[in-house]
Amino acid sequence: MSRLIVNGQPVQYRLDPRTPLLFALREASNLTGAKYGCGTGHCGACTVHVDGQAVRSCQVAIADCEGSQVTTIEGLAANRAHPVQQAFLAANLVQCGFCIPGMVMATAALVDRGQASADQDIDGALTNICRCGVYPRLREAIRTALQARGGPVQAAPQAAPAAEPAPVPEPPGAQPGDEIVTPTE
Repeated sequence: MSRLIVNGQPVQYRLDPRTPLLFALREASNLTGAKYGCGTGHCGACTVHVDGQAVRSCQVAIADCEGSQVTTIEGLAANRAHPVQQAFLAANLVQCGFCIPGMVMATAALVDRGQASADQDIDGALTNICRCGVYPRLREAIRTALQARGGPVQAAPQAAPAAEPAPVPEPPGAQPGDEIVTPTE
């Protein structure tokens, strides 16, 4: 039996000690925020915190976490109050959403350490894969979260860029001063 503290609550898993932490969290604890992506630890969709460190939960057995504090996306902060969650929302970062819980957890570990503000620091520390390609906005969200570590991010939602109406082409043979009538429906 493996004993852990998951999101602040003591948990005893009566599973094979070699069971990956990801499967214990998802199947036994019904904490489905961490996703099974690649199963090899490369994509980061399964990222959780173990004793404050970002860990790919598909690669660590529950026996290796005996006595550890495990935090999943569900336990990161009540009401999405963590600066990273606020920054992700303010940057309108979520697209398909599959990788986002793992990205939030990896970013939260980075931000909680107060490290990495240059692009190369961020890219080196955050190796999660996003097929939607949110990386430029992700870097900006990380910088915002680093600045807001002491409190929630106060950012208004971004408005869609204003679009100028396309000019109506003049019909062939039109002369300056001719009244052009466009059909209406």
